[in-house]
Amino acid sequence: MPAPSSDDEDALLESLEHETDNDPSIAHLREARIQQLATELSRAKQQRNEGFGTYNQITDEKRLMEITTSVKKCIVHFYKPDFNRCRIMDGHLEALASIHLEARFLRIDVEHAPFLVTKLGVKVLPCVIAFMDGISVERVVGFEGLGYNPDNFETADLERRLVGAGVLERGTGILGKDVAVGTDRTRRKENKGADDGDDDDEWD
Repeated sequence: MPAPSSDDEDALLESLEHETDNDPSIAHLREARIQQLATELSRAKQQRNEGFGTYNQITDEKRLMEITTSVKKCIVHFYKPDFNRCRIMDGHLEALASIHLEARFLRIDVEHAPFLVTKLGVKVLPCVIAFMDGISVERVVGFEGLGYNPDNFETADLERRLVGAGVLERGTGILGKDVAVGTDRTRRKENKGADDGDDDDEWD
């Protein structure tokens, strides 16, 4: 489920406050819950202001290195815009970014990151690397290890992999809900990727 909007958050707090007024016998419990929610919502707003909850494009590898070393958890997609499988991966990462505020989700065109591509040994695309405290802890190459179909996987497959690496938190996302990104249109793109023959291969 996507992170609630500011209007939704304000409406929730207002609703709880009205319930407290109508039932004074449980006012102290409601007040504690309101305070807890206000703290959580304030933290979520701050995170969104810092780029959490979104899937951001980075065009400068120095900036990418700054972010990966300044935040606790970061997931980076090294991609090429004309690779169909990279576009499919983008859809899954965008879905995860909206529900996992504990990590930054970024992508960078490999043409803009020659130093990092060499240093990290990126040879096959898509390549998703998860960082904790600036150190690589997991790498997803192509669609390897994601589902049973080499040209199709579900968002939960990728989420499970990143949770296992410790870069995403269990229980805050979609695991166990059998959720796939997008609609039949996305699946048609995924199936088309099997025929394109230009992805999940060495690109340089």
